[in-house]
Amino acid sequence: MAKVVHGTDTMHLAWAGGLNSPQFSNIDFNQDGQNDLFIFDRISRRVFTYLNVAVHGSQRQWQYAPEFEAIFPQDINSWALLRDYDCDNRPDLFAHGGGGDVRVYHNELDANGQLKFQLVSNQLRYYNTSINNGNIFASSYDLPAIEDVDGDGKLDLLLLDFATSNYFTWYRNVSPACGGLDFKIETSFWGAIRACANNCAGFVFGSGVSCPPARPLHTSGYTLLMLDLDDDGDQDLITGHDECHELASLTNAGTPSAARMTAAGLNKAFPAGNTPANELIFPAAFSADVTFDGRPDLLVSPALFSNAHQESLRQSVWLYENTAATGAPAFTFRQPDFLQQQMLEVSEAAAPALTDMDADGLPDLLIGNGGDEVDGRYRASLAYYHNQGTATNPLFRRAATDYLNLSGQQFTNLKPVFADLNQDGALDLAFAATTAGGSTSLYYILNTAAAGQPLALAASNLQQAGGLANLPGLAPTFIDIDADGYLDLLIGTNAASASGGSLRYYRQQPGSTGVLQFTLQNEDFGQIRTAASTRPINLFPLVLDLDGDAAPDLLTVDNTGVVQFFSNVRSLSGAFTPKTDLFYQPLSKQFAVSRFGTASQLRLALAAADVNGDAVPELLVGQENGGVQSFRIRQRPATGTATRPVQEPQWLQVFPNPAVGAVQIILPGQGQIMVLDVTGRTVRTVRSTSGQPLQISGLAAGVYVVRATLADGRQAVRRLLVR
Repeated sequence: MAKVVHGTDTMHLAWAGGLNSPQFSNIDFNQDGQNDLFIFDRISRRVFTYLNVAVHGSQRQWQYAPEFEAIFPQDINSWALLRDYDCDNRPDLFAHGGGGDVRVYHNELDANGQLKFQLVSNQLRYYNTSINNGNIFASSYDLPAIEDVDGDGKLDLLLLDFATSNYFTWYRNVSPACGGLDFKIETSFWGAIRACANNCAGFVFGSGVSCPPARPLHTSGYTLLMLDLDDDGDQDLITGHDECHELASLTNAGTPSAARMTAAGLNKAFPAGNTPANELIFPAAFSADVTFDGRPDLLVSPALFSNAHQESLRQSVWLYENTAATGAPAFTFRQPDFLQQQMLEVSEAAAPALTDMDADGLPDLLIGNGGDEVDGRYRASLAYYHNQGTATNPLFRRAATDYLNLSGQQFTNLKPVFADLNQDGALDLAFAATTAGGSTSLYYILNTAAAGQPLALAASNLQQAGGLANLPGLAPTFIDIDADGYLDLLIGTNAASASGGSLRYYRQQPGSTGVLQFTLQNEDFGQIRTAASTRPINLFPLVLDLDGDAAPDLLTVDNTGVVQFFSNVRSLSGAFTPKTDLFYQPLSKQFAVSRFGTASQLRLALAAADVNGDAVPELLVGQENGGVQSFRIRQRPATGTATRPVQEPQWLQVFPNPAVGAVQIILPGQGQIMVLDVTGRTVRTVRSTSGQPLQISGLAAGVYVVRATLADGRQAVRRLLVR
């Protein structure tokens, strides 16, 4: 996996995928006696797992361990917390279920000694009397407290009252022993406190006191965490409110079984000190040991479902270390970007692209994003990472956070791609972007340098492609579908302007002068659907040669988090049949469907290149969470038929082979020559006569395919090894 460097710091979690609205719990994944880390991200509806590992002797650090993500249910949404309800020292999973139900999964060991989570309750219920009973309703918008409220050794639940969203309801666990899940409503007025939805950190205390008249600014979302903040043996409360930045604490002046909150115990700027958690909107607090000392620390993150407020999410995990040796916790602010500091992290909706930008033979990295705060405004930009490694040991060093100063265009949802758009043999930059007015289109900047030279791109040369009306969710990839020598366009889109689907084929109009022009040819290309036979949302396509047969394949990913593979896309027609079991799971030792989240507006992106010089493309997946994940090909995907041999008729000759700098092309007459890399991307295009040299300087060392098309339509290919 390629190293990533920011300044002098090597990012040891570079490819972990970013974080936006994470929820934290401790668990021992590998049964080594150490507290590992479970994270559920609310925005992407995705699980992340980290191991607590030893480094440099007695020191410890967090290591991303995605193999454990597969042991959790895939349909978690809204919230997920690990709590041990049966006293076996293995935390179980409490999660939000459909319709407001609380689901419980028991932490068990399978026959191989691996953790698994077995559903034991699809709907927690309470029973007070024969006419006062029902399911325990937990709003998807809230975050409940699941703790032992009264100190009897059994887990209880504290929730906002479903009917009023103002009162706190205590569901007491009345099971005869630890391990039961029998509950009753102990009180609907826990703490003698009422939350006032019209005021940030607003509460009234005691009975008979009303909140001020409501204003439309707030709804009723609350996050709850119970901790004994003053070491007096009862549970205090930490809470955040939607549309607010304040995190408040309320000290319990009562007893474990009869809580009583007072105005004197309210702190509207928690934790107390120089850095309260007052910059994250809808803050949620979590108690977990993340500093490796056995004492639970405090983590604060936004409980957002989306970034509708357009805030920066690059620093959305505030860490407060518990510095108290014993007794009441003492929370000291340490950093605003726990884990994120060590990642590729561009706030949200990362969209990577790979190409050799400086003609040193090594692929460099650009990352677009959905948006971030730039000079006080929310806008998208391109981060540029220069590859300063070697062909076999890549090292990406951050060179710019706003490449070409595109933030000045006030775009959002920026998705870059490289392609030779004007048939001059040099790669150009194209990107999808949304304007400040909300219109999404394709833009491009032509490279004014010659083939084999460092890219020369200038924002002043920015142009908008013609023939592409406002297409929400636009995500581009280029391929010469009709073999006329001009790159055509496949786009993912959410547009409802045509009766078709999410992938559309636009043909480039040959010979057009000035602005590139594209014409819609197929409004439902491949008839691509999800596993539920629905139209994909936020579909992102990528053309590459994944199975190594010298023919372009198609990968797509969408809001279901599933990557689909379609072999030899030029030969397909009608409804394409996908292959989805593409990602290796180390615990099961099987290939399975990808799990990149399931949020309704999840934005994922794909890019590929041979990054490590093994003549096989690596796959990058840009994540909704603002990070990027990297995958190497473990096994070429089967296509259902024998791999097609590369056609190498005698009339096409390429020499010398291997080659450096240039090759000679021998063919019977005039033709078009295209050089494709291992991803299937065209890196050189020329119209050639026999014996004409083809310049290959600037190409990264590796295997390429030379494809010749004669005037009569005959085609042939030759493999070429570039030194």
